[in-house]
Amino acid sequence: MERYEIGLLTTLLLGIFIVIGAFIALLINKKSKIIEFSIGLAFGVIVGIIITDLLPEIFENLGFRYIYIAIIGIVAGFVILKLLDNFIPDHHEHKMSNSEAKENLVHIGVMTSVALILHNIIEGMAVYSSCLSNASLGLALTIGIGFHNIPLGMVIASSFYHSTKNIKKTVFTIFLVSLSTFLGGFIMYLLNLESISSYILGGLLSLTLGMLIFIVIDELLPKISEIKNKKISIAGILLGFILIILAMFI
Repeated sequence: MERYEIGLLTTLLLGIFIVIGAFIALLINKKSKIIEFSIGLAFGVIVGIIITDLLPEIFENLGFRYIYIAIIGIVAGFVILKLLDNFIPDHHEHKMSNSEAKENLVHIGVMTSVALILHNIIEGMAVYSSCLSNASLGLALTIGIGFHNIPLGMVIASSFYHSTKNIKKTVFTIFLVSLSTFLGGFIMYLLNLESISSYILGGLLSLTLGMLIFIVIDELLPKISEIKNKKISIAGILLGFILIILAMFI
C-alpha cells in the first residue's frame, strides 16, 4: 500500500471514531433531562477542544509574531457563524416551551456541526500530511485524535436524535461530519500536496476557534443559565471535559 493510500485510509478512520461516539449516544435511552445534559456535554467538549487542542495548535503554528493572523481568523469565524445564525430558526430569546427547547437543541446541533466540519477538514489535512512524512507517526496521531472525536459524535447524535427522534436526519448529519476528515485528506491528495503551510493551518484553526467561541457564548451559555436543575448540566460539562482530557492523554 502506497503512502498516499495510507494517508487517505487514516483520515477515513478518523471519521469512524465519530460514528462510534454517535452510536454510544444513540444507545442511551431518552430521559427527562437529556436536553439539559446534552447542552452541558456540548459545552464541556467544545471548551475542552478550545483549551487542549485549538489554542496550543494555533500558537504552535503562528507563534506570537503572527498573532494578528489568529485574531483575524477568530473574528472572521465568529462573524461567519453569526451571519449563518440568522438563517437557522432559533427560540432562545424568550421562555421556551418543551417543543421549542427541542428545536433550539437542533439549532445548536446544526451550528456545532458546521464548525466541526471545518475543524475536521483541517485535522484530516494535518493527519494526511503526517502520514506522508512518517506512517507510524500518522497512525499514532490518528488514534489519539480518533479518541478525541468520540465525544464529538456523542454531542451531535444527542443534539439531533434525542430532540427530534428522526434517525434519518441524525444519520445523515453524522455521515457528513464523519466524512469531513476524509475530505481534508482527499483535498490534499487532489492538489498533490504533501504538507500545508503553518500560516495557512494556523489561520484555518483560528477560523474554527472563532466559530466555536460563538457557539459557547451565543448558544450554550444562555441555555445553561436558563436551566433550573444545574446539577444535570454541570454533570454534562464535567463529562465532556473529562472525555476530551482523557482523549488528549491517549
